[in-house]
Amino acid sequence: MILNVQGIRFYYPGRPVLEEASFTVEKGEILAILGTNGTGKTTLLKCINRILTPAAGTVWLGDVPVHALSRNALAQKMGYVEQQRSGSRATVFNTVLLGRKPYIRWDVTQHDMAIASQALETLGLADYALRHLDELSGGELQKVIIARALAQQPDILLMDEPTSSLDLRNQLEVLALIRQISRERGIAAVVAMHDLNLALRFADRFILLKDKTIYAAGGAEVMTPENIEAVYAVPVTIAAHNGSRVVIPL
Repeated sequence: MILNVQGIRFYYPGRPVLEEASFTVEKGEILAILGTNGTGKTTLLKCINRILTPAAGTVWLGDVPVHALSRNALAQKMGYVEQQRSGSRATVFNTVLLGRKPYIRWDVTQHDMAIASQALETLGLADYALRHLDELSGGELQKVIIARALAQQPDILLMDEPTSSLDLRNQLEVLALIRQISRERGIAAVVAMHDLNLALRFADRFILLKDKTIYAAGGAEVMTPENIEAVYAVPVTIAAHNGSRVVIPL
């Protein structure tokens, strides 16, 4: 396994958020973290990449605990796509180039610029390189943030609602790219999501969060109407369509 999360607990003052979260992720695998608003999906991602310090538990990258790594060493191994923020006057290219920061010692090299350019190409943003972030649509800005994470060349990609600002066509395109990149480069992707049908379409395994803990975890077999209703308090059925499973609220 490339990522091993064991016994993570996290508390805000006077309020527990996560209790005993444990799971593993393999190379080339996409794990979807699912649950209602406020169940700790973002908090879990931030505990994994050490933005937040858990009250208990350990995150391992291979056989190395995350807390033993420097910030630079961690950033070389783990990319993070957070929820969309407003744009700035920085250019698209310079923003994606920031993904190379963990590798830069004295100066930006041609190698760094080539990797940033390739990340832009991968996300279909090559023609936007000299545009400013505050000139972009929400969906375009989200793609830039994803490209910046890819420029880090990570082993693990953490993504918090990466398609939340995208229209349906771009949602499908971006998640298909993430799946392709994950498979081709052996990247383990952990993706917090709201859309159950996108999760079923693109993820390999699933975690359902409820009441501050993992309610169910596993492959497609855990995505049952009973589990989904227990987590979301909405009755559903699951239908087959063109070889895919589709969640339908009742």
